[in-house]
Amino acid sequence: MTDCIFCRIAAGAIPATLLAQSEHAVAFRDLNPQAPSHALVIPREHIASATETDSDAGELALGRTMRLAVQVAKQLGLIEGGYRLVCNSGPDAGQSVFHLHVHVLGGRRMSWPPG
Repeated sequence: MTDCIFCRIAAGAIPATLLAQSEHAVAFRDLNPQAPSHALVIPREHIASATETDSDAGELALGRTMRLAVQVAKQLGLIEGGYRLVCNSGPDAGQSVFHLHVHVLGGRRMSWPPG
């Protein structure tokens, strides 16, 4: 999808600070970090939100994205202290870019409930 900023980042058309990538997903630093460590992990294929993962192909894409998110948490040194994975789905949840993405947040104590 050519008008999707995350599709363009995954294709290398828009620069980003890449942290990790696989054949199926890309991880990069968030431009507006909400924690000392804040990365975004996206599938390379365009999926608008988690709502669209209710299929075998969607399950696989989400699983591969989450797998890379955990690898990024390890890479950022967040495993021992803990980290949060967030996947917003829809405008009321705070999703502003409609391409499935997982936030990897860490480096500080997280409060509950969020938001």
